[in-house]
Amino acid sequence: MNDVIIKDDTIQNMIYEIRGKEVMLDFDLARLYECANGTKSINLAVKRHINRFPERFMFQLNDSEYNNLRFQIETANSISMSRNLPYAFTEQGIAMLATVLRSEKAVEISIRIMDDFVKMRQFIKDNSDIYKSLNRIDNKLIEHDEKLSYLFSRFDKKEKLLLEEESYNAYLNVLEILN
Repeated sequence: MNDVIIKDDTIQNMIYEIRGKEVMLDFDLARLYECANGTKSINLAVKRHINRFPERFMFQLNDSEYNNLRFQIETANSISMSRNLPYAFTEQGIAMLATVLRSEKAVEISIRIMDDFVKMRQFIKDNSDIYKSLNRIDNKLIEHDEKLSYLFSRFDKKEKLLLEEESYNAYLNVLEILN
């Protein structure tokens, strides 16, 4: 088979979070491993060694997960052709998969995948303060929006009173709202 050049971010773009776990999908792995029969090669290897793939290493997506995933993936056509729901492999499952596929390509690609999982964890760790700050900003924006909503609702009530009774002084009402 010809060697496919894999860009640095290609593998990272194939890692998804499903059921709170970072996983890669069987059809992406089949493409990376250059499996001649696609996911069929992976599925057969897994079935022959099913005792090596507990649920924490590999699981099959349900209909809901599959449908949500189709919206996330740009290449939705590649998964819509599959007759079966895809399998998701965790980092440990990918390492185990390389041992049961027994090809140099699988070993080579699995090492790159493990490196990318480590890079992603390090990136998240290094940027956790940024995520915390963004969360605080989001909370402040929500608080600000709630205050604005309250002010507008008060203004709407006063506006109705102004229209009903001409005796109100508009200037005093606006000052009261702002206070």
